[in-house]
Amino acid sequence: MSIDRIVFAFAGVMIISSLVLTYYFGSVWLLLAAFFGLNLFQAAFTGVCPLAFFLRKAGVRPGPAFH
Repeated sequence: MSIDRIVFAFAGVMIISSLVLTYYFGSVWLLLAAFFGLNLFQAAFTGVCPLAFFLRKAGVRPGPAFH
């Protein structure tokens, strides 16, 4: 699996987790979804993603988005 797919899957899981936590524990968990949404937004323009950086250092194969 490439870095791109891992980053997108991780962001998706975190956003869904945030929505589930919001349903059960309160609206403050929407901040987690907002954080990951904003991070994806800035990565689309800058190509910089902290998770991609760590995955690259761990030896995961890069994809076309984060090289």
